[in-house]
Amino acid sequence: MKVLFMGTPDFAKESLENLYENGYEICGVVTVPDRPAGRGMKIISSPVKDYAISKNLKVFQPIKIANNSEFKEEIKNLNPDLVCVVSYGVILPKSFLKIPKLGCINVHPSLLPKYRGSAPIQWAIINGDKKTGVTIMYLNEEMDAGDIILQEEVEIGENETTGELWQRLSHIGAEMLLNAVKKIENKTASRVKQGNNFTLAPMLNKDMSKINWNEKNVEEIKNLVRGLNPGMGTYTFLNGKKIKFWKVEYLNEDEFKEKYNISLENNLDNGTVILSDDKKGLFIKAKNGILKVLEIQGENARKMNINDFLRGNKIKVGDKFE
Repeated sequence: MKVLFMGTPDFAKESLENLYENGYEICGVVTVPDRPAGRGMKIISSPVKDYAISKNLKVFQPIKIANNSEFKEEIKNLNPDLVCVVSYGVILPKSFLKIPKLGCINVHPSLLPKYRGSAPIQWAIINGDKKTGVTIMYLNEEMDAGDIILQEEVEIGENETTGELWQRLSHIGAEMLLNAVKKIENKTASRVKQGNNFTLAPMLNKDMSKINWNEKNVEEIKNLVRGLNPGMGTYTFLNGKKIKFWKVEYLNEDEFKEKYNISLENNLDNGTVILSDDKKGLFIKAKNGILKVLEIQGENARKMNINDFLRGNKIKVGDKFE
């Protein structure tokens, strides 16, 4: 069976590698154009492209697909039986979906119809979900709305970050995609229609990464930090300087008092530092609890564990994060 693969990040690269290593003929690989990235704005290629080149696979990097008759003609000439799409990031037009005789299928890291959209892993963690999963589905003209072939549920760890869950789901998704391709090849793949009780996982924006100490409770802050790690990170300001939190924990006030023998003042503002010690750590009063910072990044500095940070940076009890 001839497979055309479409994808971009490392999440997709693992699926491509699994198909290739299991003997499927990859007649072409479609990925995004090379782009500038990093402080030096160096032009880099996607992980999918790098892998494809290492295996001498034919690579396509169209700027757009809709109304791109030349690209679609090239794909028709490849005569793929099936198109596998993993984190490609573009809704494919109907004219393209009709090209492969066995259809187009997609790996989506959520339990559809929950979290249709571009950031399902991040939103599952930000919203404090206890479980998520991977769905393999047929593509149609709507976003993540096609018939379901396979699903697998996954528990989300209490302290798991987006990056950690991303890696786990990429392994699971790669195995599930291989299983789905085999079922399609053997004509045993099921098609289960999605219900209309869907939710969306829209693109993340920079505005959401700032901690709102008065509106978000301590658990919501922790989930935001987990959900935006890696990526843009979660930030706050201290004495006019931007500080990022990359890992945090929380405890209630009684646990804090018992462990550290410190009583809190009444009506203390959220965001106020209540303990800062290069051995014990950094603790901040938050809504409904105490936030313990584990990994931090100062303005124009690198990430550090909190103990190392406090040995070189002065944060005083009574200072207030805003």
